[in-house]
Amino acid sequence: MNILIAGGTGFLGSALTASLHADGHRVSILTRQKPRAANHIHWDGQTTEGWGQIVNEMDAVINVAGFSLDHGPWTQQRKRQFEDSRVLPARALVSAVASADRRPGVYLQTSGINYYGLRGDALADESTPPGDDFLSRLGVTWEEASQPLEQLGVRRMICRSAVVLHKSKGLFPLMKLPVLLFFGGRFSDGRQAMPWIHIVDEINAMKFLLARKTASGAFNLISPAQTSNAEFMRGIAQFLRRPYWFHLPAFVLRMVLGEMSVLLTEGRYSQPKRLLELGFKFEYDTLKVALANLSA
Repeated sequence: MNILIAGGTGFLGSALTASLHADGHRVSILTRQKPRAANHIHWDGQTTEGWGQIVNEMDAVINVAGFSLDHGPWTQQRKRQFEDSRVLPARALVSAVASADRRPGVYLQTSGINYYGLRGDALADESTPPGDDFLSRLGVTWEEASQPLEQLGVRRMICRSAVVLHKSKGLFPLMKLPVLLFFGGRFSDGRQAMPWIHIVDEINAMKFLLARKTASGAFNLISPAQTSNAEFMRGIAQFLRRPYWFHLPAFVLRMVLGEMSVLLTEGRYSQPKRLLELGFKFEYDTLKVALANLSA
């Protein structure tokens, strides 16, 4: 297939691009940076100027663009940056598809597992309504931005992703750092969910959905293992053979990180119900297996 990826130079986009190339697909990348390769196409992430016509050549469009939430502090200006970096690229892609003489057959976009809210007693699946906190509202707005594609006859999928774990990139190296420095412990009381998915399963799930012609709508990309923050941090400590003792209270994290602290102190348990129903098999389906790979 000819595949266009928005955000293809980032952490997730780079891994996805490499995997698709290995499978024999032709990948073009929309990037706001100066093009560094023949398949890089510059865009402003807001309009179709200078690149929109390339959609006519594409069989699929993947949108993984978005400014990472681990950038703080979460001021109103920063929150606007989070939203604009997600919503505006999606709208630009919709505009390009709408104007195309030959429209791609499938569109896949990332979203966040925090769509369901930071709290909740029931195990969330794709039928669970959104929450009412900042991250939930961001997820709703993000997903709605590409909704018009369905009226254009494009198969549209939303991947509500958990924290993607990679040995040397993303959040995992930062999460294991205090453990390596002998200051490992839980955040808050540790009972909150720690939503995660191994990078291999994240990429494989996205490719699985692209190839599955009956797949459409929202899918939770999250490990089937229900993991608390305490279990996650204790697991890292065990694999790295470090103590698990330096627990950080919620109020300390709020003092240091402000509202951004909810990424560490809050979390709702969710499950990949629709993905499993379609027959997807996780390679790293338990925390023990995932950490064994990431800590090697």
